[in-house]
Amino acid sequence: MAIITDEYFKERHSKLKEYTMVLLKPTERTKEKGIESLIMEHARNNMALQEDGLLSIVCPVSGNYDISGLYIFNVPLDEVRKIMDGDPAVAAGIFQYDIYPCKGFSGDTLA
Repeated sequence: MAIITDEYFKERHSKLKEYTMVLLKPTERTKEKGIESLIMEHARNNMALQEDGLLSIVCPVSGNYDISGLYIFNVPLDEVRKIMDGDPAVAAGIFQYDIYPCKGFSGDTLA
């Protein structure tokens, strides 16, 4: 394991950036038949947000869990709330969400 000196830690820590994390949650509507087109529009919306540079990370969660996805936005919390309220599947009551301010290192990526 790498050794992290106090100097290195302080230098990295000084580069933390503000982000907004969203936990997407299923509702009872998620189990309904015939919602596939709304889910597709939801996914298309996510891709557009990524292309526009607003949404940095999208992690869908498959299976029977209490969470349907994790998002990391690089815009302020109030703007993310407006974005999420306009999501087709959220507006239709298929998903709900919790939103949190968080910090991360700019340039972090998924391997």
